[in-house]
Amino acid sequence: MQPPVVVVGLGEMGGVFAHGLLKAGHPVHPVTRDIPLNEAASIYPEPALVLVTVGEDDLHPVLEAMPEPWRDRLGLIQNELLPRDWQAHDLPQPTASAVWFEKKAGKAINPILASPVYGPEAGILAEGLRAIGLEAREVANEDELLFELVRKNLYILTINIAGLVTGGTTGELWNHHRELAQEVADEILAIQFWLVGRELDRERLVAGLAEAMLADPEHGNTGRTAPARLGRALEHADAAGLEVPRLREIGADHLS
Repeated sequence: MQPPVVVVGLGEMGGVFAHGLLKAGHPVHPVTRDIPLNEAASIYPEPALVLVTVGEDDLHPVLEAMPEPWRDRLGLIQNELLPRDWQAHDLPQPTASAVWFEKKAGKAINPILASPVYGPEAGILAEGLRAIGLEAREVANEDELLFELVRKNLYILTINIAGLVTGGTTGELWNHHRELAQEVADEILAIQFWLVGRELDRERLVAGLAEAMLADPEHGNTGRTAPARLGRALEHADAAGLEVPRLREIGADHLS
């Protein structure tokens, strides 16, 4: 039998991973928001992986409350995830993935690209995804993971924020509103580079953005979280002292 995995949070994304891990032969122990983490850790003290799949606003409270036996067993798959998120809680390198599929309530899984995975238990996460027909690829080192996390952040923030202006799909945004997309992407990259403390390969990141936008050209640009993402981006820009004029213009039009 494969080693057990704890899944913290059983929303749409958590359900996908639980399904895949079960299909790959791993016993899965779910922890919902009404189960205290310390209580769960006392019952399952040595899982192979503790996969955190909570909503974005819940990530830091969950990491802050993470029981000691689980701190070196974490898996993280959050949107807008960066190393500063786990480093803020003095957590060691987790297993992490930039997830390139979408799952919304009542709808089938929508794959976009292969999901990159890195960390101590990358094989378990990749195995679980492949078990349900989703592509995954293990990357070689922390630098490549950082690139992939920034690339995913660039994608989700660019389409959400530019999409507040254009609506429509990613294919339409890239093919018919490319100047806007590139202006937003440039300012998002400035923020991301400040957040990670150094510049990455800008040309490669923009090429990766274009690849993702055209891999699923009918993907809608915006969702209910788009204004909140814009608000967070502007907060980061303020903290970094960045001008980001295009983001501020969009904020003036779309944030109350």
